[in-house]
Amino acid sequence: MHTLYSMQRSGNSYKVRLALAQLRIPYRLVEIDILKGESHTPEFLAKNPNGQVPLLEVAPGRYLAESNAILWHLVSKTRLRPENRYDRAEALQWMFFEQHSIEPNIGSAYFWLALVKGGRDLQQHALEDWMEEGNRALGVMENHLKRYRFFVANRFTVADIALYAYTHLAHECDFDLQPFPAIRSWLDRVAAVPDHIAMDWRPAQVVAA
Repeated sequence: MHTLYSMQRSGNSYKVRLALAQLRIPYRLVEIDILKGESHTPEFLAKNPNGQVPLLEVAPGRYLAESNAILWHLVSKTRLRPENRYDRAEALQWMFFEQHSIEPNIGSAYFWLALVKGGRDLQQHALEDWMEEGNRALGVMENHLKRYRFFVANRFTVADIALYAYTHLAHECDFDLQPFPAIRSWLDRVAAVPDHIAMDWRPAQVVAA
């Protein structure tokens, strides 16, 4: 059984939990609170020297980090990874876009504004850039979703999971999704996919760090 080291309110961790739920893969969940330094203990750093979650133990003593790398591993040979070679490359394109344009802006804003006490004051200098670049990225997504129901192959895939995690949290960190009706409709479609779980859902087996 896989062991997932995850933080409940981390968007990157949520991606992996959502994929595991979609694929009905059982796993053991270890909750790591990065705000308390639990990802920088000697024990955790021995598993992931980068000191970040999510982290997936795929076999005894073998660990895989980086949320989108974990997603790609999990969806191999499943319905969530496109069969067509071009479609697979396009899925990766959107997953790279998510890590380059969504996570550094919407993800950073969410972390500092929604999770860190006093984070708004600490990061006031960065907010304008996050808002500008985050809204630009949302505009790219909006234009795509005006033509397609999902991001790749016109069906729900791993690319949607990667993009959904932080986009569905945008309203919690000053982003206004009202100007993006296609994104709002897509969020509803993703939430309606069978076996969808909300961010606050937990499996029965949870272990504290």
